Amino acid sequence: MTEAVIRVAGLGKSYETAAGLFPALKGVDLAIYPGEYIAIMGPSGSGKSTFMNLLGCLDTPSSGDYFLAGENVARMETDALARLRNRTLGFVFQGFNLLPRMSLQDNVALPLVYAGVDKHTRRERARELLDKVGLGKYAESLPNRISGGQQQRVAIARALVNKPRLILADEPTGNLDSHTSEEIMRLFGELNAEGITIVLVTHEADIAAHCKRQVRFRDGQLVSDLLTEAAV
Repeated sequence: MTEAVIRVAGLGKSYETAAGLFPALKGVDLAIYPGEYIAIMGPSGSGKSTFMNLLGCLDTPSSGDYFLAGENVARMETDALARLRNRTLGFVFQGFNLLPRMSLQDNVALPLVYAGVDKHTRRERARELLDKVGLGKYAESLPNRISGGQQQRVAIARALVNKPRLILADEPTGNLDSHTSEEIMRLFGELNAEGITIVLVTHEADIAAHCKRQVRFRDGQLVSDLLTEAAV
């Protein structure tokens, strides 16, 4: 059987508040396999964002285990965790998170700087990915010279630059109009068809409909896990 790229068992997260300990996530069990395309859904306060932060190693669990590419993240040292995250995960955020004074090409190449890749290879790889998302001709432009939808395409190119096995996308269409959102979802669909695993947080049913599996959270618990028509 294919090994899960993500497996969580009894995953929990609690936060200290003025009123006492608040359990944001309560004993979640879930496996995600290579090539899946999953929507993480739920109302505000359901635990879906907490879950996504744990998957992205942006936060640490209070209880349970999290296996990423077969390694138990919950028990890894910080440096080893950073290396695993950088080679396994690509991130796409609602706010794009592009650096305004850097060209699109340099924004895409930035993760490779941290990975110690030489300048020529960085620029070549960044240009290749900008071409892939249809923005190669804007490689030397600054982010404020292109539209929001184009900025999100740049962010997706940046997420791909380290050749990750998995992309985590947090409300990637939240700042976009409906037409541009559809374009971004088509791009995600193309990437998934190439074999990239995609986990996407959204509260929008029409966006989640593009995914092949929908996982819903409520009150910190996983309440449903269903395949969609897109999986047929």
